[in-house]
Amino acid sequence: MTSAPAGTARSSDRAGYGRAPEKRGGAGYALIIGLGAVAALVIVNLLVPQFLAFPVERRLQDGLTLSLSVLIESMPFVLLGVLFSIGVQVWLPPGALERILPRRAWARRLALSLLGMIVPVCECGNVPFARGLLRRGFAPAETLTFLVAAPIVNPIVIITTHAAFGWDGGILAVRVIGGFLIANLIGWLYSRQDDPDKLLTERFRLDQRAEDAVTGSRGRRSLAQLVIELRAVMPALVIGSAIAGAVQVLIPRDVLVAIGSNPVLSIVTMIVLALTVALCSNVDAFFALSMASTFSTGSIIAFLLVGPIVDVKMLALMRTTFSVRALAGIVVVVILSAFAIALGVNLVG
Repeated sequence: MTSAPAGTARSSDRAGYGRAPEKRGGAGYALIIGLGAVAALVIVNLLVPQFLAFPVERRLQDGLTLSLSVLIESMPFVLLGVLFSIGVQVWLPPGALERILPRRAWARRLALSLLGMIVPVCECGNVPFARGLLRRGFAPAETLTFLVAAPIVNPIVIITTHAAFGWDGGILAVRVIGGFLIANLIGWLYSRQDDPDKLLTERFRLDQRAEDAVTGSRGRRSLAQLVIELRAVMPALVIGSAIAGAVQVLIPRDVLVAIGSNPVLSIVTMIVLALTVALCSNVDAFFALSMASTFSTGSIIAFLLVGPIVDVKMLALMRTTFSVRALAGIVVVVILSAFAIALGVNLVG
């Protein structure tokens, strides 16, 4: 493999050897919070039964059903992304990918933001693939450029968005171009980070060392990496799916629909919806189509831009690799950029 560029994840991993591991137990905290929320709903239902529009038992059942649907929908793509990651790290000859990419940093990020066009997995599968790029020696900023753009420039997403909207209102074109621009904006911002190591979690660096310690045949290394990747992303996927299901049964849909015609509030509403419903980017266009008669065109675009990048499920998956500070910056940039694009569409329209 060719030497990795300055500031890449490889150098970051070596720099992190002497650091104390981050505290673990995020899953435990999430479980405690979830149980507390359920207990609070039960108490409210018992003490003030008229507060809830329908019984808490029904809410719990609906939340469980939604959580399982998100989980089942996502799992095949996560597994596909893990297999792609193994292919890049273990089976792709050293330097093969690096040689075809531009050497200039901005051009390299530009090319990586288009890589999703030939990687037909949704946002869930892109996280394991991005972890593979980091382990191969790509810089965190370069990897983030791919990770943000891939769920939107994915060929399946382009096809399904066209099937839902065609060329009407420019929704497809604005979605693809907007996702591409947001990804490169994030890549440029994080490329200016003095210490790229701060963008990554200690858990990711520990996984990197565990993988580096595995020797032997490609088959053995592939199996070891499969275990490492699934162990890292599956708990996050389960927690993210549970949060998505819980939020969907707690937010009144009639309130959201009531403000759908306002050019500004409709954008805010659809951004909130995109953050919480956690739909797969391969099918989210059809959900957005069902809202098109109520919400403005700009708000539909905001939904299609925000959801694939920073919904609760995606954030839970990205947390396996990127620090809270990095994710907070991504959320802010994505939401502000999507809002600006959507508002511009509403004003022009």
